Amino acid sequence: MYDPVQLRTFLAVAQTLSFTQAAHRLGVRQSTVSQHVRRLEEAAGRQLFARDTHGVELTEDGEAMLGFARTILEAHERAAAFFTGTRLRGRLRFGASEDFVLTRLPEILEAFRRDHPEVDLELTVELSGTLHEQLAAGRLDLVLAKRPAAGPGSRAGGTVGELVWQDSLIWIGAPQLRLEPDRPVPLIVFPPPGITRARALDVLEAHGRAWRIVCTSASLSGLVAAAQAGLGVMAHTRGLIPPGLTPVPARAGLPELGDVDFVLLHGHRAGVPRGTKEAADALATAILAGGDRLHRPASSR
Repeated sequence: MYDPVQLRTFLAVAQTLSFTQAAHRLGVRQSTVSQHVRRLEEAAGRQLFARDTHGVELTEDGEAMLGFARTILEAHERAAAFFTGTRLRGRLRFGASEDFVLTRLPEILEAFRRDHPEVDLELTVELSGTLHEQLAAGRLDLVLAKRPAAGPGSRAGGTVGELVWQDSLIWIGAPQLRLEPDRPVPLIVFPPPGITRARALDVLEAHGRAWRIVCTSASLSGLVAAAQAGLGVMAHTRGLIPPGLTPVPARAGLPELGDVDFVLLHGHRAGVPRGTKEAADALATAILAGGDRLHRPASSR
């Protein structure tokens, strides 16, 4: 009843909330994206997106379609693999940034392992900056990490990434935290080469705001614990605020941090074993198909 091609297009729009970015991700024209969404809405008999001059939002029926689309596409891929007799094999070194520790990425990896049991998946959890370095050095095959905001597919930090989604960085802290305007901002940060660390320091320096580092940890859990204890503020993605922390009110006078991209990056393709390349492509597809689940903490339902 529902065309898998149209469902993939629907998921791309739902994850980016942009027909333009979805077209760029899929490598098709924007008119093709609009056509696929229109035909899917006709097949469902419901409006899936609310569109106006300000942007694109999922309707209530669109939210319902998300689960159905993932289920249908996953079943379609399993059936295709079964009847073509193809089974993925090989070693896949996958790196994910600390940001995803508290999200539902483990669910996507669990499904991938279930569908491709003969792939030797090696997971590395690190800072985004470190993952970029390891990928460039050939020590990883696929990376899901942050980069400074840039256009889909454009160069940032010397790499080309496939945009999963874009979000804004904000200041967060404990609800009871109060900042004194005449005192240095107490910062909770990742160590270098943390991308959010660099953004926070650059923005504060550019606005002439004094700061001091009160906690440094390579573990997101360590940073969250320090923030929950009220030691200071940290720069973090708006869509992934950990439990017990809240955005710092605008009255605190902290400068805006701007946007950040979450991207998939493939390793050097020349000389990569075929099995590794196919496994990396399959995991990348699974992450893109389930990308909306990465916008929510693991406790969200």
